[in-house]
Amino acid sequence: MRATGYAVATLGVGAVFHALDLAARGIQAGNIPVANFAQALSFLAWLTALVGLVLIVRLRMSVIGAFVAPVATVALSAASLTMTSARLVLPDALRSVWLPIHVTLAILGYTMFVLAASVSIVYLAFESRLKAKRPAGPVEGGVPSLEKLDRINYHLLGWGFLMLSLAIASGAVWADATWGHFWSWEPIESWSLVVWILYAGLLESRLTVGWRGRRAAALTLVLFTVLVGSFVGVNLIFPGKHGGNFG
Repeated sequence: MRATGYAVATLGVGAVFHALDLAARGIQAGNIPVANFAQALSFLAWLTALVGLVLIVRLRMSVIGAFVAPVATVALSAASLTMTSARLVLPDALRSVWLPIHVTLAILGYTMFVLAASVSIVYLAFESRLKAKRPAGPVEGGVPSLEKLDRINYHLLGWGFLMLSLAIASGAVWADATWGHFWSWEPIESWSLVVWILYAGLLESRLTVGWRGRRAAALTLVLFTVLVGSFVGVNLIFPGKHGGNFG
């Protein structure tokens, strides 16, 4: 698995240099660097790589890197193509201690859902190989059991749901302090609520109905497509007061 080790090391080195770039942009902006949608994508790519590396190292799941790396690369490439060279300064209304709290929680939630989708893809791929009586590879090589993959998917969904819940709550408190009301039913707020309800339903179905394994993995991917559509589509078309960045 030497090639896998090199790939993980490359992902780690890339995350370090990406962190330095984010730090430089943060110093320039005077706050967390999410002044536009491109920077939000860049931040998402970095967190996905960082949390993905933690998952790979702690759980010895090097196979996840095959899905984490492409997602981070696509997000970062899209951010680089749309990134402006002009200095982007946050408006006064967004210069608040709530900005890094709210945005980091939201992007962390999205990151957990990205990783849950990655684990779901691995689950479905391995299950398909097992049904076809083709070996998925040795467990020592970073290929966990289907039961472990399902359990990890559940934990990632739970953490993502918690982060998204805290992001919505912190955003409501911040909105009340800034604009005098907790909720304004902007497209981003409305879609965040829709996504929250959908993931709550998925978690509830796992707990009460017992939806696990293949069904849970498939539903995780379906909800992830909704998340991607809402994050990209709404931020680009109907950003509202969020300026296209803040989930």
